Order: sequence, then C-alpha cells, then structure tokens
Amino acid sequence: MEIMDTPAGDVTRNCKNYLADGGDRLVIGGTLEVLDTATVTGLQSGYASEQTAGSVYQITNQAESAASTIADLKSDFNALLQKLKNAGVMAADQPGSM
Repeated sequence: MEIMDTPAGDVTRNCKNYLADGGDRLVIGGTLEVLDTATVTGLQSGYASEQTAGSVYQITNQAESAASTIADLKSDFNALLQKLKNAGVMAADQPGSM
C-alpha cells in the first residue's frame, strides 16, 4: 500500500454536479437534460448580437424583393443567403464550391 502525501486531483467532490460558493452556483459537469415539462426562470431569451448574448441571432433586415426579372430575383435571394451565412445561421460555403 502506497501512502500519498498529496491527493491526486480534486477529491473534495465525488460527483460531477454540485453546489459551490455557498450554494450560489450550481456546477454541471455531467449532462443537463431539460424535459419538456420543465420551466427555466431567469434565462435571457432576447436576440443575440455580436455584442450581446441571447438565444437567437437576429440578422439584418432583408428588404422585400421588387424584382421584375429572374436575374434581379436571383440577386435578392443571394443577398438573403449571404446575410444568413454572415449571421452564422447557415454554414458558409466550402472553399472551391462555387
């Protein structure tokens, strides 16, 4: 039997989820599963931006199309796609895919 002078790792807890800071902070080291019947209070639910955290990133407005030709409609549609990609809502094009 080997006696260790210094404990290996954090031996103050024996589970992945625990209360810290006198109970003011809940640390989740495992999986947090939120059931359909659960409610969450105090969670920010506004739009996200590059400066502010939120649950949904709001992209810049895309004006309604006034296109009268297929070429103009294609241009309007591509502008919308680019806004979605810039916002991270849609994955960017892979290099060499165009």
